[in-house]
Amino acid sequence: MTDTSGGRAAQAEIGEFLRSRRARITPEQAGLPQRAGSRRVPGLRREEVARLAGVSVDYYIRLERGRAANASEAVLSAVARALSLNDLERKHLFTLAAPGRSRSRPRPLPRQQVRPGLRRLLDALTDTPAIVLGHRTDVLAVNDLGRALFTDFDALPRRDRNMARFVFLDEAARGLYVDWDDAARGMVATLHLHAGAYPYDPLLAELIGELSVRDDDFRRWWADHDVYQRTHGTKRYHHPLVGDLVLGYEAVMLADDPEQLLGLITAERGSPSEDALRLLATLEAAASALPG
Repeated sequence: MTDTSGGRAAQAEIGEFLRSRRARITPEQAGLPQRAGSRRVPGLRREEVARLAGVSVDYYIRLERGRAANASEAVLSAVARALSLNDLERKHLFTLAAPGRSRSRPRPLPRQQVRPGLRRLLDALTDTPAIVLGHRTDVLAVNDLGRALFTDFDALPRRDRNMARFVFLDEAARGLYVDWDDAARGMVATLHLHAGAYPYDPLLAELIGELSVRDDDFRRWWADHDVYQRTHGTKRYHHPLVGDLVLGYEAVMLADDPEQLLGLITAERGSPSEDALRLLATLEAAASALPG
C-alpha cells in the first residue's frame, strides 16, 4: 500500500502558508480600492489575490489547495508580489511548490557530524560562547562558555540536544531570555523553514508534535506559518550567576555544509556585558577544575 499521508501534509503546507500570508495583508496595502460593507475574511480574498497575480481564480484556488502541480516560476513570482512576500518568504513559497515535492517519501536525514577542526575552533574560543546547530536546530557542538550561558547540552540524552526543545521545554530558558517571546517565535519560524525544505523528516515531525502537545505558545505560533533565518542581531539575557547581559550574535553558514550553522555570541568591548561574560568564563573554568 502506498503511504499518501506525507503527500497530503506537503499539499496542506503550501495552502496554509498562502492563507496565512493572504490574511495578513489588507486591500489598502495591496493597492486595491476600498469597498463599502464588512468583509467576511481578514486580509485579501482569493479572487483578489488571483486578480493581483494575473491568474484565474480557479487556478489560484488549486494552488492554495496544493493541487497546481508544476506551477511556473512566473506564476509563483506573481503570487509572491501580490502577497508582498519578502525574499525569504518568496524562497519558502518556491520550496513548498517544488515539482514532485508532494510525491516524495519519508526518509531519515543523514546524521550530521562536526569536523574535528571546527570542534577545535570552538574549544579555542574561551571568551566567546559558540555553538553549532544542524537540522531542526539540533545542537551538534558547543564550547564551555556556550554551555555556561545556555545549558550543558552534552549532559543531555542525544534527542534532547536541541535548541528548540531547550527554549520551549526547559524552564530555565524562560528566565534566561529577557525577551523570551521574540526568541521563541524566531525558533518556531526557523523550524518552519526547515519543514519546508524537508517535509518528510521523521525526527522533525516528532519534534513539532512534542512541542505542539506540551506548549500552547508553540502550537499557536506554529499556526502563523512565519519563516525566519538567523543571520545576526542582539539578544538580552538574565543569567542566574552574572545577571543581565546584552549580547550580539552572528550566525555563519558553513561553506562545506550549509545545513550547519555556527553561532558566535559576543559582547560590546568595554561594556558591562563583556565584564559579565568574562566573569561567567572564570566561573565556568573554576567549576570545570573541581574534582568530579
